[in-house]
Amino acid sequence: MLAHDPGTRTGEDIEDLHQMRVSVRRMRAALKAARPLLDPVWADGLRAELGWLGGALGPVRDLDVMLLRLRAEVAALPAAEQEAGGVLVGALEAERVAARAEMLTALDAPRYTALVERIADAVRLPLPTPSATQEQPELVDLIRKEIGRMHKAVRRAGEDPPDAELHALRILGKRVRYTGELVAPALSGTPTGKAVKKLLGATAELQEVLGDHQDACVAETRIRGLLDGIEAGTGELDAHVVFVAGRLVERERTRAEAKRGEWWAAWEQVVAVTV
Repeated sequence: MLAHDPGTRTGEDIEDLHQMRVSVRRMRAALKAARPLLDPVWADGLRAELGWLGGALGPVRDLDVMLLRLRAEVAALPAAEQEAGGVLVGALEAERVAARAEMLTALDAPRYTALVERIADAVRLPLPTPSATQEQPELVDLIRKEIGRMHKAVRRAGEDPPDAELHALRILGKRVRYTGELVAPALSGTPTGKAVKKLLGATAELQEVLGDHQDACVAETRIRGLLDGIEAGTGELDAHVVFVAGRLVERERTRAEAKRGEWWAAWEQVVAVTV
């Protein structure tokens, strides 16, 4: 997190923000997965503050991803349509400027400095643990709990759930991966460790499919929202901009449906692994 803080502030390379956000997500996932091994009040408090930081970083990162996607799509349009597509890109760039200002305010706030100090203490000092009389699970039980939670969610969702439920399954998949990565070093060289490694590979493939599906859904929603924002700001919409937006929305919907058709097969590869 600290390594990518300076680059996140300058914005010279959007990968810095991406990696800083990933580090925050990983810490939050580790605190959630290891909660039975930690003092719950301490773990929940630190996790909540990391959630605040993630919320400050997220909007800019999401806009970075969307801008890369939208610019590429507009560049692939016929020359006569690229100017109209540029109007959509410009509206999104304006959103990013505002989001970056809010993010930098958060990074300059005393709350962020206090969070960094709390994380430093967590690394430097012994981790707070629950009462010695409380039964503690084995490390492998942590990953089993997360994959069990995902199994239940998939059974409830079925093969063709709504887009929002597929997104929720993607989040559960991330928790499985992060928890697996947390416990894997302690299980290295054991049969269980090999099973965890295989599970991580299968889950990563599922995450890619669900991630592509979610990206397409978000892009579709964003494009529709850009039209609403342009209309609210100018009081009118250029027909060419509306036409181009419609083409882009249709492309994203097609991509989302294609990924929807792939996710169940990817899930079956996860199910095939027993930890």
